[in-house]
Amino acid sequence: MNAPSATTDAGPAEPDRLDVVLAGTVFFDLVFTGFPQPPALGTEVFTDGMGCSPGGIANLAVASARLGLRTGLVAGFGDDLYADWLCRTLAEQEHVDLSHSRRFDHWHTPVTVSLAREGDRSLITHGHPTPVPLDELVGPQPPESRAVIVDVGDPRHREDPWWRRSAASGSLVFADAGWDPDERWGSELLDALEGCHAFTPNCAEAMAYTRTSSPEQALAALADRVPLAVVTCGRDGALAVDSSTGERARVPSLEVAAIDTTGAGDTFASALVRGTLLGWPLEHRLRFASLCAALAVQNFGGALAAPGWGDIADWWTATSNAAAEGRPGAAETLARYAFVHEHIPAQPGRVRRAEATIARFSDAAPSTVPGSPTLPVPEHDPRKDPS
Repeated sequence: MNAPSATTDAGPAEPDRLDVVLAGTVFFDLVFTGFPQPPALGTEVFTDGMGCSPGGIANLAVASARLGLRTGLVAGFGDDLYADWLCRTLAEQEHVDLSHSRRFDHWHTPVTVSLAREGDRSLITHGHPTPVPLDELVGPQPPESRAVIVDVGDPRHREDPWWRRSAASGSLVFADAGWDPDERWGSELLDALEGCHAFTPNCAEAMAYTRTSSPEQALAALADRVPLAVVTCGRDGALAVDSSTGERARVPSLEVAAIDTTGAGDTFASALVRGTLLGWPLEHRLRFASLCAALAVQNFGGALAAPGWGDIADWWTATSNAAAEGRPGAAETLARYAFVHEHIPAQPGRVRRAEATIARFSDAAPSTVPGSPTLPVPEHDPRKDPS
C-alpha cells in the first residue's frame, strides 16, 4: 500500500494537523474462521482459516488510514514480539502516525482470540491495563486533528476525557458506545455526549440507552443530544439526523456474504468521518459508510479486513460488469453510488489482509516507532528460493 500524500481528498492538508486522532488499547488479534462445528469441551476442531491482525483501537486506526485520512494513534505498546509486529504493521504497512504512542518495559501485549462463525464471533481476551492512565498517555495537549473518534462507553474515556481538550481546540468528536457488559445502560453515558459532534450506536444500544422501543424513537432522542445522530441496524441499514444541515436519511445495507463481522462498526465510523470532513450530503455519508462496512465483513481479521480504495475500485468494477450483464438491482446500485466513483484515485493501491502467521517485513523500511527494534532480515528467504 502506498503512503498517503501530504494532501488527501479528505480536505486540504494543514501543517502538523492530522485528520483524525484515536486513543485506546491495541490488541493482538488471532482470528479463526471456517468452523465445521462449534468447539466443545474435550474436543479439538480444525478450522479452514486463521489470521493475525492488530485489534482494539487499531481497528479504527487502520480503517481510517486506508480511506486516506491522516491518522494518529495514541496507545501503549509492550516490550514483547507481539508489540514489535503491531508497531511495524501500523506504522510501516498502514502508515498510522504513532509518534504520540509509547512502549513500556515489562508489560505484555493484550491478546484476543476471535472465533468467527455463523455471521458473528466470540472473543476470548487476556491482558492488563496500560501502565499509565489513558489521559496521561495522551498528555495535556492531544495531537491537533480535524476529528476525534472516541468510545464513550469505555469508562476511561469518561473519567479521563482527553477528547474534550480536542473538542475545545476545534476537533469534531465522533462518539460510539459499545455494549454495556453490566446492561445498566446508565444515563451517565448520554450525559458524556455533551460537546460531541456525532454519536453512532447500533440499534440495540441506542434503544437501551434512550429507553425507547424502536430505532426511530431512539434516533429522535439522540438527535436532542448531538448534531449528528446515527443508528446502525446491521442488515437493515442505517438511519441518521444531522441537525447542523437539517438533513434526514435512511439507507439499506448492501447484501453480502459475511465472513467476520469484527471491526465492521469501526469501518462504518471511519467512513462516516471521512464523508463528513469532505462535506458530503448525509445520504452519501451513510451509503459510503455502509459500503465500506459491507466490504469489511467479507474478509476476516478485524483491522486488516478494512477496505482500501483498491477494494472500493474492485467493487465498482464488479458492480458495473453486473449492470452490463443485466443482473437485477446492479444498475440501481451504480446510480446510488455514483458519487463514490468520482472519488476513487487513479491508482488506488492495494492493502494486505490478515495472514495465518506473523508476516516477515522483508520490504519494510527501518522502523520509525520510538523504542521499536529494527530486526534484520535473513539473506536467504525460503519464500523466494524454495530450494
